[in-house]
Amino acid sequence: MTSKERLSALSLAAVFSVRLLGLFMIYPVFAAYAGHLRGASTALTGLALGIYGLTQGLLQIPFGLMSDRIGRKTMIVAGLLIFAAGSAVAALATSIVGVVIGRALQGGGAVGSVVLALVADLTSEEHRTSAMAMVGITIGMSFVVALVAGPLMAGLIGVAGIFWLMVGLAVVGILITLFVVPHPGAPHRHRDAEAVPAMLGRVLANHDLLRLDYGIFALHAMLTATFLVMPHLLHQVLSVSSHKQWYVYLPVLLLSVIVMVPSIIIAEKYRRMKMVFVSAVMALAASQLLLLSGAGNAIVLILSLALFFSGFNVMEASLPSLITKAAPPDAKGTATGVYSSSQFLGIFLGGAVGGWAQQAGGDAGVFELTSALAVIWLIIAVTMKRPNYLTTRLLRLSQAADTDTLVRKLRGMPGVSEVVVVREEGLAYLKVDSKVFDAAAAEALAGAA
Repeated sequence: MTSKERLSALSLAAVFSVRLLGLFMIYPVFAAYAGHLRGASTALTGLALGIYGLTQGLLQIPFGLMSDRIGRKTMIVAGLLIFAAGSAVAALATSIVGVVIGRALQGGGAVGSVVLALVADLTSEEHRTSAMAMVGITIGMSFVVALVAGPLMAGLIGVAGIFWLMVGLAVVGILITLFVVPHPGAPHRHRDAEAVPAMLGRVLANHDLLRLDYGIFALHAMLTATFLVMPHLLHQVLSVSSHKQWYVYLPVLLLSVIVMVPSIIIAEKYRRMKMVFVSAVMALAASQLLLLSGAGNAIVLILSLALFFSGFNVMEASLPSLITKAAPPDAKGTATGVYSSSQFLGIFLGGAVGGWAQQAGGDAGVFELTSALAVIWLIIAVTMKRPNYLTTRLLRLSQAADTDTLVRKLRGMPGVSEVVVVREEGLAYLKVDSKVFDAAAAEALAGAA
């Protein structure tokens, strides 16, 4: 990776993280805060927590398409300004309805797809996967840091202060975008990083991808719904105030990371992905069923949190990899776009329906909802096909390449499963088994053709 590519990946990962940090910090402290707002109810609290997922999910793909026309940096800055405006509205709100409006505006700054498209613009095909991995690692680290920092910051500056902090973080993101992120040339469509509208039907008809989309949908629905009741439970059962609940989250999250690392190594290196995947879903389902049956017991509560976050972090690390394995070689970006939208719609359902379930049935109503989502996911996971261990590789073609001959030769190479040539982009999209695929030979073949 060149120094420019490394700077591009790290600076855009920073843009991603400063935005997500504030959003995640709200999770462990919002329910307790919302109860003191004018007009608050459990249903509206859930809606306020989850509604940013609705606007985010609906606008992810349109933002990416607009950036093809008017520029990546323009759309990132515009999205961060919308996010900052929503954060300010939420910070100033004295009613739950005002916070709902602010949170909806926050989600309207749906720049995630644009950031990934800009990563693709600024990196070469052979280094793009590494650059995307840097962004993904940053997202995971932001989540862990935010869950610990949220209660700490709420104790220092209050939840309204966290919303103002989001305004500041958005400004930092804008400055990084304008002055640190390298300037790209004209935007290009990258099928491995962006959604292509013509591919949506093909992706939505792929049952393997739909199973994974349901997984990320259910995972974030459970996360959001759980945080509607967890601050109250930790206070009631463990006598820990909301501002000190990081005492609980920190060791649980550290344990989950310790579980995640060997799990991913076993899944990827030793090709036991289905076993690890099903085990993680079982841990998630067990956590919700334990909360449903015995959340009032301190040991059950801590055990449930440990199971949940262990399963959550394994899923956050493995689901994107599975999307890449299952997606057609020329539709990886579209598959990722649908996956991302499913995640945000899960956040919305977890908040909105979780809040309604809590209002109708108390804490048990929330855990009945999350248990149902988890059990359905477990059935889907157990019955899924064993995933392939193929990755997407891109080859730049010579101007005079004989497409038919090249495709035939590439398909005959060891480790190559699929080949799709997009002539207008000058690229061949391959699905390959990296353990036996000879990248240098394929590049020589593409150049010679």
